[in-house]
Amino acid sequence: MDARRIPFENEFDVIGAFDVLEHVGEDEPVLRQMRQATKLGGGILVTVPQHRWLWSTWDSLSGHRRRYVRKELEKKIERAGFRVVRSTSFVSFLLPLMILVRLLERKKVDDMTMKLKISHLLNACLEQVLRLEHLLIRMGVSLPAGGSLLVIAYKN
Repeated sequence: MDARRIPFENEFDVIGAFDVLEHVGEDEPVLRQMRQATKLGGGILVTVPQHRWLWSTWDSLSGHRRRYVRKELEKKIERAGFRVVRSTSFVSFLLPLMILVRLLERKKVDDMTMKLKISHLLNACLEQVLRLEHLLIRMGVSLPAGGSLLVIAYKN
C-alpha cells in the first residue's frame, strides 16, 4: 500500500509505521493519511532512525531521506492531528558502538556486506543489551538518545 494514499477512513484502532517515514519524501502527508485512516481515540506507533549526525552510507543504501530529531517528529505528528503521549529513544545502550562504527566507516570498505557479518556470540550479547533496554522502556523510562526513536500518539 502506498502510505501517501491510504484508502481507508476511520478504519483502524492503531496504525504502525515502523521505519517507514524516513523513506518518504513528504512525511507530513503520510501522517495526515494515517490520521484519516485511524478511528477517533485510535493511535499510531512510529519508529524512525534518529540523530542526523549518525547519517552514514547505510542510510543512503537503505533509501533513507532523513534521520529525525525528536522534537521535529513530535511536531509533525501533532500538526497531523495527533497528541503525542510517549516518545523514547531506543538502541540507546548500543549508541557508543554505533558511533564507533560510523567513525570506522570513514575507512573505505568495498564490500559493505562484510560489515554485517558478526559472530553468533556477539549477536547474542547485543540482543541481551537490547532486551534490558526494552525492559526499561516497558517500565516507563524514556531514553534521551539512541539510534532510533519511538513515538506513540492518539488521534485528537
